[in-house]
This record gives sequence, structure tokens and C-alpha cells, in this order.
Amino acid sequence: MHYTITSLTAVVASASSCLAMADVPEQHPDWDQPVVVNGDLVFPEGAAIPKAMTAVESRWLGGGGVIGHRAATAPPIGPVRCASEYEPMAGIILAWEGYTTIVRQMAAQITTTGQADVYVACDSNSEANSARSSMISAGADPARVHTFVHATDTVWIRDYGPRYIFEGECRGIVDHIYNRPRPNDDAWSSWFCNQVGHVYYEHDLVHGGGNYHLNGIGTAAATRLINNENLGMTDAQIIGVWRDYQNVETYLHDPFPTNVDSTQHIDMWMQIIGDTEIIISDWPTASGSVQDNICDWATSYYQGLGWTVHRTPAFDSGWSHFTYTNMVLCNDLVLLPKYQDISDTYDNQALATVQAAMPDRTIVQITCDDLAYSAGVMHCITMHMPAHVGGVHPTSCVRVPLEGATYDAGQNIVVSWITDDDEFDVVNVDIEFSADNGNSWTTLATATADDGFHTFAAPDVGTTSARIRVIARDGDGNTGGSIGNAFTIELDAITGDANGDGVVNVSDILLIISEFGCTSSCTADVTGDGTVSAADILMVLAHWSP
Repeated sequence: MHYTITSLTAVVASASSCLAMADVPEQHPDWDQPVVVNGDLVFPEGAAIPKAMTAVESRWLGGGGVIGHRAATAPPIGPVRCASEYEPMAGIILAWEGYTTIVRQMAAQITTTGQADVYVACDSNSEANSARSSMISAGADPARVHTFVHATDTVWIRDYGPRYIFEGECRGIVDHIYNRPRPNDDAWSSWFCNQVGHVYYEHDLVHGGGNYHLNGIGTAAATRLINNENLGMTDAQIIGVWRDYQNVETYLHDPFPTNVDSTQHIDMWMQIIGDTEIIISDWPTASGSVQDNICDWATSYYQGLGWTVHRTPAFDSGWSHFTYTNMVLCNDLVLLPKYQDISDTYDNQALATVQAAMPDRTIVQITCDDLAYSAGVMHCITMHMPAHVGGVHPTSCVRVPLEGATYDAGQNIVVSWITDDDEFDVVNVDIEFSADNGNSWTTLATATADDGFHTFAAPDVGTTSARIRVIARDGDGNTGGSIGNAFTIELDAITGDANGDGVVNVSDILLIISEFGCTSSCTADVTGDGTVSAADILMVLAHWSP
């Protein structure tokens, strides 16, 4: 559930006055500002609203945040892996909200060189048509341009857009409370998940998504801006939220001073490019500065972990932070910033470093001064959607029954699952049951709705190796799926049933013979007299039911 801003007292969640005091120490004279109309914030269409909080927003908040956390969902059941930016991508999510000259160039490269789709948030059908035409005229592949009509406030979708995880082999979205009073932005991810059929989770951290980087094996990084945004929470509690929802361990770095970077986001000075490989800014004209020391310390930290570290130059000049780490990785493509206001020498140094670090990728430089003037660069206006792991075949993840769950014969069992597909097009599923760890299967439902739930009565069979399989089917008839966790079905005790298979027959006689004379922990002692003897055979014969 998201808060909708309708007045000063109904403010998007913000954890402290640090958003007003620390996040906006100064205002760039050229920043566009939202306006207040009848007490509401209004973001003019096409305005170059900066990534940092504006003076108007800060005043509207009254100099501090009004705490109003939304209700978090339960975290994923798992298994969970967070998607990294350097792995295969289905596409890049963008918003058509100003800076369109840069956005259209990016879309052209992503859909051609990057061989990925673009999913573009637009405010209206007419804007969607215009945006599509603009991107295609810039060279974008028409088949890879997809527009989604739902209002946004700003272009900075990295901060409010969907963070992707894999739950089993299915993609899912993890959302947070956007650290800006921009209600359409904050609500976008929960709307988008329904358009693409991806499961949705939300936690209650106040956050901006650009203050997060991670690899594909569970290591993540943020700055301590997150502490200022979530006063009252300890490091362990903050890190624990990300662990619960994304299955990552997060290291908290010191943030840059706000007079250097008003957002204090980590993507302004680092980019993870491999499981143990990273690019970190260097400050050739500000050696020994706070920001230089932070980057040098981080370099030593990751080298100490055995990572390979590459360095690219960075500058703070005329209200703006010029960085090269705020790049966009997309399959074999790297979109690298360059700047008219910075010497070509540094553009060339950054290009050489990135080419050496990622020799198998094509590096394309795009002029980004306008974004830098607004406290961000290209990474800040993108969100990554990882590729579907099943290719053209749908995938499923059986979430319930849980591993080791126990049911009685005849008890109703609720099956829960999620699905995924490369074209977001799962139309129905088949559900099957196995009592023997998947060696054989019985159909429970055929071509049933992909609504995530099915209930059936546990069959009259004793087993510790029961499993559920959900096979998904897409609109093209492709199928694929997965097998769930092992669970147990218990039968009521039957007199004479030595082996516990629910019937009294020759197999019980054979078990008694194999244990004949046993006097300690005897499975075949059906009489309970402490020994396996002829009396147990007579008990079986008296209750014979083959």
C-alpha cells in the first residue's frame, strides 16, 4: 500500500529532518522546481526536476519528514537471489520525464547494441506515442520499445523503480518507500508489477534506490544516508531488512559531503561490474579531500576482500558532481558518461579504464552534463530488468508446502506458487503430486488458472518424500516449471501395519521375519511387547487387509 500525497499532513514517508537539512544544503540556480497548488505538490510535465530534493519540496515538508510508513508485505519465501546489473538483461526501465534528448539516445543504444528492450513510463497515451516516435527516430529498434501509461513525477526511476530479485527461477520486485515527496513515482513499482506479472514485495525502509549496489552472489553496499533516513533503526535492523527481502549482506560506507553530492548515493562513486570486480571514483584535482578519502578507503576495503578495483576520475565543479561510475551496463553494452564541461583528457581516461575492465563489451559515451547539473547521471534514470532464466519456456516456483511440512492423510493442503515468462504471458498451469520424491506423478489440476493457489486433500499414503510440481503454460503453448520442497504425509496408526504403508499385508510379515528375535527399538514389534516374535505374525494375520 502506498501513501498518496493530498496535503501537507499526508506526506510520503520520510524518516528525519536530515532529508531537509542534509539532503539539500544548496540549490542549483538552474534546477526546475515543482509548484504547490491548493496545498499539493505538482510536478510540471517535462520539467527537469533534479534527483536531489528541491527547495520547494523541502519547504513543503516543513523542514522535516512526517513519519508515515506503509505496511510492509511479508518477505519472499525463497530461495532468493538478488539480480546484479552485469548479468543478462531483458531490458532497461526508463521514464519519459524531461532530459529526453539523453533518454532517446540511451534507448537507441540499449535496443540495438545492447540487444535489450526498453520499458518506458509515460503519463498519457499521447505522450507514449510521442516518446515512441522520438526513440525510434533516434535509432531505437521499434520491436524493442514498450511504453507503459501510468503517471510519474520525475525521470529518476533508479530511486523509485523496481529492484529485481529471483525467487527460485521467477523474477520478483522488491520496493521501498521513496525518500522524496513524489507520490506518482513512489506508487509506480506496485503498479508496474501487475503489468508484467511479477510478484511484488515491499519493505518499510525509507530509501532511494541509487544508494545501493550489489553483485550477484549476495554482497551489497550503500551509504549511511540510509541511517539518516531511518532514524530509530540500528545498522543491524537496516541490514536485516535487505537480508530478509533480497538475501544480501550490505556494507554501509560513509557518504560524501552534501556540498559535493547532494544525494549522497553510492552509485555516484562506484559500480560493481562482476562478482568480485568494481569501479570506484578517484579525485585527481581534490586529493586528500573527504570524498577522495572515502573512495580510497573503499578501494582498500574491496582489495582486502580480494576484489579487483578499477579507478576512474571524478570532479566537483560549479554545483555539480561529474562522475564516470554512474554508467549503465546492459548485456554487451556500457553507456558511459562524458562531459562538455570537463576536459576530454578525463573522458578519455575513463573510457580507457572501462574498456580495459570490460574488454568484451561495447562502450558508448553519451554527453550527460544536463543530468550532472541535476545531481545524477545515466544510471540514476534507469532500472534493470534481468533476463528470464527459462528462455522461451515459462518457469514456476512452488513456495508452499514448505520444506519438511507435515500433514495428515485427508487434511487440506494449500499449494502456493508464482510463475514467470519471457513475454509476461503465462495463461494457465498444471499441478501434479508425487509421493515418491518425483519418481511418479499424479495430476491434481490441468490448465487451471495461474492465480497462485490450489487446495487438495492429502492422499491416504504415508510418505516423507511428497512433492508438488507446477507446470506453467504460455500463450504460445510453451511449458516449463519446477518441483517444490519435500513434505510429509502421515497416516493414522493401523494395527498390524509394521512398515507404516497404510495396509496390512505380506510386506509386514516379511519385515517381522527380518527382525525376528529383536528386543530393542524394533520396527516390527506390532504387539508392543518389546520383542519381535510369532505373536507379531499372529497380529498381522488377525488384521490382514492387503
